[in-house]
Amino acid sequence: MKLNRWFTTAFATVMLSLATSAAKGDDMVLIHVHGLGYSADGNELVIPSHQGLAVYRDGKWTKAPGPQHDYMGFVATEHGYYTSGHPAPASGLINPFGLLRSDDNAKSWKKLGLEGQADFHLLAASFKANAVYVYNAAPNSKMERPGLYVTVDDGATWRRADAIGLEGKILSLAVHPTDSDNIAAGTRVGLFVSHDAGKRFNRALEDAQVQSLMFDQDGRTVWASTFDRSAHLLQIDPTNGHKTESALPSLGDDAVAYIAQHPKDGKQVAIATFARSVFISKDRAMTWKQIADRGRTL
Repeated sequence: MKLNRWFTTAFATVMLSLATSAAKGDDMVLIHVHGLGYSADGNELVIPSHQGLAVYRDGKWTKAPGPQHDYMGFVATEHGYYTSGHPAPASGLINPFGLLRSDDNAKSWKKLGLEGQADFHLLAASFKANAVYVYNAAPNSKMERPGLYVTVDDGATWRRADAIGLEGKILSLAVHPTDSDNIAAGTRVGLFVSHDAGKRFNRALEDAQVQSLMFDQDGRTVWASTFDRSAHLLQIDPTNGHKTESALPSLGDDAVAYIAQHPKDGKQVAIATFARSVFISKDRAMTWKQIADRGRTL
């Protein structure tokens, strides 16, 4: 079964179950999953959704303080969170809200431009370096045409990447934790890496639909999720294309949509799936603990 067909069916099933559970007043559910990341101190695993941020801490789920925005393109760095998306009702923000940044765990957000003009579903940032990459689907006041763009001054200026050698529709982006010129792009036909801020790309993985990406905190490995009749989670050396397959929990027709790594403990990684299931591993993807099952938090 192709992933896009599966996603349409699964989405309808999940939304029906969520509507039923909400009517019964059951525990908190993840209505949508639009990203995954750890707080800078590693104490919280954060999931953006259509109704704010869900937070997993010390084995318990809560809603984050602050406005309940419809967060898209959410990414966590050591400096704070970046996001795009749509404002919560009565928030006073223009829809869409362009690029935002929070330095206080989403209690408040600073506008970084393109308010009312851009909603970036594909957004990636370096964990330590000040660089944000987005894929822009339509022109706006700072981006003359669609494509891959980068800002190193929190949205004051943007530069379009030439993206020579990049093939296929971009599905995922990741940025090296310390070298912001080193980026990875996952497409319908493979994994591509660039060492010059997106000017040129080389293929690091062929014949794979790369759904999600993450640079390891060591900067030497790219984690990639793929789907080919079943889900796979790969650790890839972008310099030579060598890959190692990691264990995954039983997902059936589901697949990994997002990957995150604990900023203080590299052995701890988390994944979220298209069907809103969430898992945590404390041994670098050898074994997994499930903390959400198709949207229902555990």
